[in-house]
Amino acid sequence: MMDAPVRSLDQVEIGELSQSVGFLLRLAQLRAFADFFSDNGPRDLKPGEFTVLWVISRNPGIRQSVLGQRLMIKRAHMTKLIRAMEDQGFVARRIPDCDRRAVELTLTPLGESAAERASIPFFDYEKRAGAPLDQEERVELISLLRKYVGLQGETDG
Repeated sequence: MMDAPVRSLDQVEIGELSQSVGFLLRLAQLRAFADFFSDNGPRDLKPGEFTVLWVISRNPGIRQSVLGQRLMIKRAHMTKLIRAMEDQGFVARRIPDCDRRAVELTLTPLGESAAERASIPFFDYEKRAGAPLDQEERVELISLLRKYVGLQGETDG
């Protein structure tokens, strides 16, 4: 039996996977996270933690279920994440009188400060992210991704 040839990374054939949206998005996500967690990325909060704090800061009183659906975070993971953020003193939960099954979320002053403080390095990093794309390609990629996930009508701010 002959040994299989040793291949370098650039010699690995992936065939039709090179045209797979899901496969390419997964590789892009892995690359983005590797860069984020390298020395290039911000240090305060993980991307998911920052995202949750940022969206709550822009939507005080948002229901936990709506937040989870909007960010596509599974219910069990969202509950665990919110509990951890509550334990850290970042998030306050409230059960509204009109629907005892719902949970409304707001940031505490500590959470507001953490979100604002983390936003500077996070968004500065995001402006640099996307290498090896040039600025025009980055704008096009963001536009296509927003369309793909149904955010093309969203506005900044």
